[in-house]
Amino acid sequence: MIHKQTRAAIKGYLEGFIDGLIEQHRSSTRKKLAQENHKANYSSEGILKPFHEAIIPSEILRVSAFERSFSTKLGSTFEECARLIALQKYPTVKRGYIASGQMPMAAVTKIEEIISRINSGQRPDFPALIIEVLNAKDTHWVKRPVIADLYLENESGSRYFFEIKSPKPNKGQCLEIAERLLRIHAITQQNRPYVNAYFAMAYNPYGQKPEDYRHSISLQYLDMEHEILLGQAFWTLIGDQQTYQELLEIYHEVGEEKYKAMMDAFMFEF
Repeated sequence: MIHKQTRAAIKGYLEGFIDGLIEQHRSSTRKKLAQENHKANYSSEGILKPFHEAIIPSEILRVSAFERSFSTKLGSTFEECARLIALQKYPTVKRGYIASGQMPMAAVTKIEEIISRINSGQRPDFPALIIEVLNAKDTHWVKRPVIADLYLENESGSRYFFEIKSPKPNKGQCLEIAERLLRIHAITQQNRPYVNAYFAMAYNPYGQKPEDYRHSISLQYLDMEHEILLGQAFWTLIGDQQTYQELLEIYHEVGEEKYKAMMDAFMFEF
């Protein structure tokens, strides 16, 4: 259950987030409108789409651009909401946590080899890969720091490291995150349940059940059972079984309250 004080903190954070987006949107819209007053034939940012603009109504193009921009930025809110919720349950909670230890050089080589194997088509078995990395011993140790989006430590000393990213990662992101998670185990020299490194996805874009998930790249390059915490599973670990639905209700509440302000900002373009 999300406590009353935590709910208020999350709601206040999301309201500030929306207000910031509205102001940013108004500012960028003024610049776009100024540019449209004299049709540009050049863009240093490479954003000209002459064929799109010729055939698609400008209102539709603006709606699409607004939604893409909003969706991208909204992803950043999951980290802070997770932090606020985790404070109810975990004595140690940090965002942007730096795991700045050393690891055996042999482990560095082993991780590179593992990522190459996955890149070449080997289906990952994450628990087995962790053991491979921990078995790579060496007297030569090197620094390989890793920054986790969210770090938790419970009362018994078990540690949790999360990469909180898009539920539809591309191949490069899958390989990069797998490398980071394995490096965390190499740095700490510990396996689960003492050290737990996960790729966390805040929601399942394909449905409510884990088996609904269909993103082919993730299914090919990630161990969905052991490496991923998908939607409900992530929020349950952070809080409890009710957390996902309760958090969704807070987002919905803020959306209703900020509806008019967002629509006014959007219609400012027309």
